[in-house]
Amino acid sequence: MPINVNNPEADALTRKFARLAGVNITDAIVIAMKEAIERRRNAETPLQTAAKLREKHGVALSDEAKKPLPREAFDEMWDEG
Repeated sequence: MPINVNNPEADALTRKFARLAGVNITDAIVIAMKEAIERRRNAETPLQTAAKLREKHGVALSDEAKKPLPREAFDEMWDEG
């Protein structure tokens, strides 16, 4: 699917990145997007994300909630019986 960018700044930045990376415009966009996605994914761990969401929504974990579930709980979820 084609991308049509009608923003002079986006165009200039993409062209500058392509020149710096020594690639064409399409490859520049792919590289930049992959790098941006990877940076965001690595910005925080899943545990940090969960803690931030609990804080945002006022959810506190009790000591009981911090304990791992027994194996039987997982077995029951997948039981097709």
